[in-house]
Amino acid sequence: MRKIATASVIGTTVEWYDLFLFGTASALVFNKIFFPDLDGAIGTILAFMTFASAYVARMVGAIIFGHFGDRVGRKSMLLISLIGMGVATFGIGLIPDFNTIGVAAPLLLLTLRLCQGLALGGEWGGAVLMTVEHAPADRRGFFGSMVQIGVPIGTLLANVAFLIVASTLDEASLLSWGWRVPFLLSAVLVAVGIYIRLHIEETPSFKKVQQTGAKAKIPFAVLMKKYWRQVVLGGIATLSTGSTFTLLVASGVNYGTKELGHSKTLLLWAVMFACIVAFFAIPFFGRLSDKVGRKPIIFAGVIAEALLAFPLFWMMDTGSPVLLFLGYGLMMLAFSANYGPIATFLAELFGSKVRYSGLSIAYMLSGLLGSAATPAITVALLAATGQSSSIAWYVMGAAVASLLALLLLTETRYGNIHEVEDAPSDSVEVSK
Repeated sequence: MRKIATASVIGTTVEWYDLFLFGTASALVFNKIFFPDLDGAIGTILAFMTFASAYVARMVGAIIFGHFGDRVGRKSMLLISLIGMGVATFGIGLIPDFNTIGVAAPLLLLTLRLCQGLALGGEWGGAVLMTVEHAPADRRGFFGSMVQIGVPIGTLLANVAFLIVASTLDEASLLSWGWRVPFLLSAVLVAVGIYIRLHIEETPSFKKVQQTGAKAKIPFAVLMKKYWRQVVLGGIATLSTGSTFTLLVASGVNYGTKELGHSKTLLLWAVMFACIVAFFAIPFFGRLSDKVGRKPIIFAGVIAEALLAFPLFWMMDTGSPVLLFLGYGLMMLAFSANYGPIATFLAELFGSKVRYSGLSIAYMLSGLLGSAATPAITVALLAATGQSSSIAWYVMGAAVASLLALLLLTETRYGNIHEVEDAPSDSVEVSK
């Protein structure tokens, strides 16, 4: 089990490193490299919209990889998605800037960003199922959360990479070639991930689907017929994780540097500190969900995110680095309570016959609703109001939406994860 968990953590770390490397670059350099002739705020919005485009592709990737993951198997889809992400990220590091090839530069950037999204749309769900479907029944929450720590680790590595190049190079060197280095280095991480994933076995749940001859001919059609409520409510319930995390690692960096005058280095350090908090907190809350249930922990995390929305910006607006770090750490702790158990919770909403599709689509729906639009919306809100409180209200709105959806989902930790046709528990309460 340890080998399987390690393989999933390393693989998701690579995927999220690649994804959030783009987010950090969008906040710090892409507006100058690929959209140089536009007003600063407009260029940043366009850079973030390119960032958001991957979330649309993630949904498409979830459907495609989910189909084959439910019919062919979890392992093969994990390898294909990891290779796809690695090629796209390496390619971004090779794109000439706008001044060299004109409009072709942002178009290439968008194309490769879409390829990243397609790959991640298939990778995350497969990684979760590799751990959750192998895990002992009383530790599914913990092992599912181990996949989730790939997010803070990948983000930490992405920010360390950018911190090194940003702190050792002058502005001109950073914009001409320095920003490319972290993207090109992803090839090393991808090679490690591929090697490890070649040595893991298919999950017991999928083997049972094979043995019983229960494969769905078109998993997406079966999913939408039987589990559409779980998909929609699961996606909305997870929405606040995306909006909160993206606020910290992308929008917050942009706000801190452009509106408050903090250095890029300080904001990157704040993000890294928050990621260290999440590294320890996510598995803690995942294990706690094995003892008290998924919903109570997730519910507490979402409420904490809402309560901390205004204090986070109050602390940031003081200009104090200490309060900046405190605000980031507290919000990341709330995020971790929400995010730690959510992977296992979503997996338990579906029968194993269509679980790859259901889990992936629900999670990618949350990204589309929460993460994708957050950077562009926050920049637009600041441009329109000039007040950080407008962003805080946005965070609270996302939290309320997640809470309402969560209330319509029942506890999932008691059922049999290897059930082929039905979900481990009756996952949705439907009002008559």
